[in-house]
Amino acid sequence: MSVNKPLLAGLGVVILWASAFPAIRVAAPAMGVIGLSFVRLAVATVALVVIALMVGARLPRLRDLGWIASCGFFGMAAYQLLLNAGELTVPAGTASIIVAAAPLVSVAVARILFSERVSWATMVGSAVALGGVAIVCLSRAGVSLSGAVGLVVAAMVVQGIYHPLQRPLLKRYTSVEVACYAMIAGTMMTLPLMPFDVGGLLGAGPAPWLAAIYLGLLPSAAGFVLWAYAVARMPVAASTSLLYLVPPVAVFIAWVWLGERPIPAELLGGAVVIVGVATISQLPRQLARRAARRTAEPHAALDESGY
Repeated sequence: MSVNKPLLAGLGVVILWASAFPAIRVAAPAMGVIGLSFVRLAVATVALVVIALMVGARLPRLRDLGWIASCGFFGMAAYQLLLNAGELTVPAGTASIIVAAAPLVSVAVARILFSERVSWATMVGSAVALGGVAIVCLSRAGVSLSGAVGLVVAAMVVQGIYHPLQRPLLKRYTSVEVACYAMIAGTMMTLPLMPFDVGGLLGAGPAPWLAAIYLGLLPSAAGFVLWAYAVARMPVAASTSLLYLVPPVAVFIAWVWLGERPIPAELLGGAVVIVGVATISQLPRQLARRAARRTAEPHAALDESGY
């Protein structure tokens, strides 16, 4: 029996990216928000630079530095800082569910920057997914969590901005090159903040450091490489649908690793988010396939009749 390597790579990415949320909960309180962000980005940068050298990656052109800086800020520096700060209080599973709604922001940004058409399926799916995010946020919106939940929502927003910002770069560079450029930019942007968290890094024990190194090497560096491999060898619909598994897997890992039990309202909200995002991603493709089949049927009938 043959092994579906792209599918295994995609499932590996799901596990790695899902495990990042509980790993942050382990490392952030001890290392500090800035300290963890810098260590994770720096470790991922070193790993990606090594990989880039192995595959013969090119240096970026000067005209692309603005796009690279934008990707580094939104997708790496700002995302890491906001998510780490939010997860000081917000459970890992809750954070993963909120971040799963990032495609909603990506749709809006693509519309503004690249004039992409927004279909009725996208609008319906966005409304459904936003309702799911609201359910998740309200389920944990106690006095101690309200501000932290807002930070995770902000992390979701900047992650959603990051995805479409990659498009101009991906037309000229490989996925590994773009990930490497953005990671270097994000590390450089975080470096000036390091003096604020040096004490946390020096006082952190082995467990937080291991979690931080794990975050840099596996969810960040290896996750990007495996994802590029899977996306290049799988249909887009199949690869993107795998990402719907990240929140439930993250909830399960957080339950096993940290003992964080999800509450029913969170599970309901997470299911609603997944339905909404799936509507945005899958429904237009299904409708297009049906239309193509309907168009092809008359031609097939004519061919069979001999005309």
